[in-house]
Amino acid sequence: MPYRPDAVRSVELSTLTLPLATAISDAKVFTGRQKPMTEVVFLVAEITTEQGHTGLGFSYSKRAGGPAQYAHAQEVASAAIGEDPNDIAKLYTRLLWAGASVGRSGVATQALAAIDIALYDLKAKRADLPLAKLLGAHRDSVRTYNTSGGFLNASIGEVKDRATRSIEEGIGGIKIKVGLPDNRTDLARVEAVREHIGPDVPLMVDANQQWDRTTALRMGRRLEPYDLVWIEEPLDAYDAEGHAALAAALDTPIATGEMLASVAEHERLIATRACDIIQPDAPRVGGITQFLRLLTLADQAGLDLAPHFAMEIHLHLAATYPREPWVEHFDWLDPLFEERLETKDGRMLVPDRPGLGVTLTDQARAWTTDSVLVGTR
Repeated sequence: MPYRPDAVRSVELSTLTLPLATAISDAKVFTGRQKPMTEVVFLVAEITTEQGHTGLGFSYSKRAGGPAQYAHAQEVASAAIGEDPNDIAKLYTRLLWAGASVGRSGVATQALAAIDIALYDLKAKRADLPLAKLLGAHRDSVRTYNTSGGFLNASIGEVKDRATRSIEEGIGGIKIKVGLPDNRTDLARVEAVREHIGPDVPLMVDANQQWDRTTALRMGRRLEPYDLVWIEEPLDAYDAEGHAALAAALDTPIATGEMLASVAEHERLIATRACDIIQPDAPRVGGITQFLRLLTLADQAGLDLAPHFAMEIHLHLAATYPREPWVEHFDWLDPLFEERLETKDGRMLVPDRPGLGVTLTDQARAWTTDSVLVGTR
């Protein structure tokens, strides 16, 4: 059957605010750099074509930036109207140049991410394939670890209880936050969790950029006996040279990258060998088009992969990576989507539903604070 040309008829953009059940604190709160996080703001893009195909994508912001993403997306979305939705790389370039005066990273590309992801969702739905299968998967499940139970606002008893539940739910690893002003408290929490989960359960720690180079090296050495899978963001996200020195000095792998907002910024991490495990975030780097570029560079450099947050997107992308990756399990987004991702025997299963395999709930619609239609119904 010959291909029938299609065209984007409309892009509906919405912004919604997801309230968190508990105020969340990591090390940045305890060092006085941020306030506890009480909500996450999402930019949602819903695309419809002339032939009636639809796609759903989203980007997000924590603490600040949501209104800016929404405003920028409104300004550039018209560049997609009338274009063939299958030509995603071409569309990304059109959208990028429509807003080129504000650059190619940060809010400028995070706003494009929601549209770009929606285009991939649409294309996979049109092919009646899960996104991972459309892109070409290496596996049907991905190792998974829990983060949402390990924040510093939780007591060590609560962290241990949540770790137990996570393992019972089929989640394979446990990550906890560190980076407190008192390093002894960090070490005590790590020791308590390692003793609780035993030597065979994968354990990771995340300092959220709150150590200087000296502290990171000393803490890295003191953490070696706990057989960690990785130490995450021990230094400032842009300190590639410091991360490289740390990665060379320690046996424990170093992971970083989640805060970087472009492929170009990640290229510096890769070029300096600043990490053993790279942690890009598709909404932050500009969407799936950019994320796939980054995966090629990371694989060529021999890096392992553990994408940050947004498991609903990253499960599909991690499944396409040649090296065995990890996916971060967060339950924060559960209220937004009708569907749930399944975990079993330490792995997250790629869903058999077409596209991303998620649809918005009525509650997500109720949390919408503003929306605009670009194009025509």
